[in-house]
Amino acid sequence: MKLKLKFTFIFKFAQAAAAAFLVWAIPATARAQDRPYFVTYSHDLEEPGALEVAVSPVLASQRGAGDFLAGWTELEYGAKGWWTSALYLSGQSTRHDSTLFTGVRWENRFRPLMHEHRVNPVLYVELERINGADKIMRGIVGHDGEADHAEPNAITRGEMKKELETKLILSSNVRGWNLSENLIAEKNFAEKEWEFGFAIGLSRPLALAARPDECTLCPENFSAGLELYGGLGTHEAFGLRDTSHYLGLLLGWDLPSGMGLKVSPAFGLNDRSHRFVLRWGMSYEFAGFGRGLRRAFGGRH
Repeated sequence: MKLKLKFTFIFKFAQAAAAAFLVWAIPATARAQDRPYFVTYSHDLEEPGALEVAVSPVLASQRGAGDFLAGWTELEYGAKGWWTSALYLSGQSTRHDSTLFTGVRWENRFRPLMHEHRVNPVLYVELERINGADKIMRGIVGHDGEADHAEPNAITRGEMKKELETKLILSSNVRGWNLSENLIAEKNFAEKEWEFGFAIGLSRPLALAARPDECTLCPENFSAGLELYGGLGTHEAFGLRDTSHYLGLLLGWDLPSGMGLKVSPAFGLNDRSHRFVLRWGMSYEFAGFGRGLRRAFGGRH
């Protein structure tokens, strides 16, 4: 027990120390431009050389066990104009149970067509090393359901998973609206079957025309939308039968300082889903991160 608490403290301290160093070392010169989505991806990638640090907690009601607070810390870097890479660290705390670290994810998104098109495709590849206690629900696949999260952490933490997750992302911008559709395919390397899921997001800024002067509470800094996501079974039992689905409301706020805030209350649409899931997130973008690293290590500007 002491070892677990010590590890949790070290993990949280390391996260806080890293965030503090970045705030001290690198000024933020551009504001966050994220869509308000939590599960759905659009075709927007991180600006080349920019680093975004984000924290996204998830609070969910749980029948048959304690409610839980899960979440992830994200470090997302714009490697190229067509390539964004991200590292995720996740954990969770379940009421009347325990708190633990649940795994690591390495995500890469590739945009093959750089110019804006009617439909903009992005290819997504993610490698995961997580345990069975992971509850962040960044995507729902296969027959994932609320009952999977009711098992005690002492049992699920020993179930180690190495997985590959892929997505086909299709995204369109029309008259200020963004419509994004994601088809998800996930494979546990220890199992034979592929699991599938989907996510659909629709969002729009509250105003399209930006004011010439810097403004914090202007309508163009806010965006709102909807997000629908859920499982699609496996390659042997594809479809909606025995799957869980959610509908979430979205609200995002991009501040001129480079910080972004967003929130999403989501509601389960069937008996296999959690009744209520509340997501919120905070992000901070460091536009000159890559340039700052090159300077620090004596490289070219």
